[in-house]
Amino acid sequence: MKQRMNMQQVLPDVYKKMLELEMTIASTGLNPTTLELIKIRASQINGCAFCLNMHTQDARKQGESEARIHVLPAWREAPFYSEEERAVLALTEAVTRLDGHGVPDEIYEQALRYYGQEGTAALIMALVAINGWNRIAISTRLMPS
Repeated sequence: MKQRMNMQQVLPDVYKKMLELEMTIASTGLNPTTLELIKIRASQINGCAFCLNMHTQDARKQGESEARIHVLPAWREAPFYSEEERAVLALTEAVTRLDGHGVPDEIYEQALRYYGQEGTAALIMALVAINGWNRIAISTRLMPS
């Protein structure tokens, strides 16, 4: 496959705003490892090879274990994730797969329980961002290097 376009070159100002959104989300106080788990899981669901490659590398650099990265698609059955992380992963799947049903109340309330209103808002914005990046990468055929 050949890359269709380089979004950063075609719309540099818009691309810069996406990067600014990422930096703002990173400054909210969310755990960087949690953010990488969100990015990996959403990218798995969306099938974004570029983002999977990038975020699994980033997670490893932050000390994330191979086991936790490899079994992330089966997080419900794996003993490697805390209850707080399970709440994040459930929210990740619900926001990424809206399926016309929205985010179930119990998933939203569980995120609120662990993260409060501000933290849950930051998580939702992080999910909006990674789903946006996935769609950019997939539609432009951005290839992992």
